[in-house]
Amino acid sequence: MSVCVVYRELLEEGKHILAQAEIVDAECDAWLLLEHVSGMNRAQFFLHQQDTVPDELEADYRGMLRKRAEHIPLQHLTGTQEFMGLEFQVSPDVLIPRQDTELLVEKLLPHIQGKRVLDVCTGSGCIAISLAVLGKPEQMDAVDLSEKALIQAGKNAKRLGADVSFYRSDMLDEINGRYDVIVSNPPYIASDVVDELMPEVQEHEPRMALDGGADGLDLYRRLLAQAPERLLSGGLLAVEIGYDQREAVMELFREQGFTDVYCDRDLCGNDRVVMGRYQ
Repeated sequence: MSVCVVYRELLEEGKHILAQAEIVDAECDAWLLLEHVSGMNRAQFFLHQQDTVPDELEADYRGMLRKRAEHIPLQHLTGTQEFMGLEFQVSPDVLIPRQDTELLVEKLLPHIQGKRVLDVCTGSGCIAISLAVLGKPEQMDAVDLSEKALIQAGKNAKRLGADVSFYRSDMLDEINGRYDVIVSNPPYIASDVVDELMPEVQEHEPRMALDGGADGLDLYRRLLAQAPERLLSGGLLAVEIGYDQREAVMELFREQGFTDVYCDRDLCGNDRVVMGRYQ
């Protein structure tokens, strides 16, 4: 005869399992997985924490815990990640949207209304779709080298009602038009550092979305070399950077003739966004 388990006990069990597996946010992830399988919010949980958990839900939760304990990303288990207040579907084919990247979108929103905008290395489409939904550009295009990423981005755009056109291109190789704004969150982690990342990232997110070459700057060099031909006069280029790449990336901007180059910091105080104009 099976032992009845109540929600509070099941949650505590989840916290213990994930802590034993050295999951960084064990308590938070245990709750988010329970919320996902049960459909309960916090208030509902506290009202029903002494209720017996249905057998099927208990089994589903424990199955999710086993996978999370193997360091499969939480977002791959729930299938979603919030970004700029919008819910994006994610998969192992795309980089999971990070809160850090929201700064890039926030800095561009005042500059894109009625403008032609291009997002390079779009991945899940979180930047392009957020700009399209929140910023009302005249035209929003996005490119990625990965066909699988483009499929995922297209699904997100359809779900969120975003008017974005997606194209397959290795950086700007296949792009012929000109834009008022080009934005990119390119791979910027040095190759040898990728192999040292936490298992959730190293083993479960696409390496091509992480690896920026020996010094992490390969994709910036390519983008900065190509962008002047694809920007209208006075056009704006904005990129996300790693916390220690400010000076190197700003110098690449200046070498290609960009002016008004500056860097903004994220909420943690890390250098995060570099922007500049091309005359």
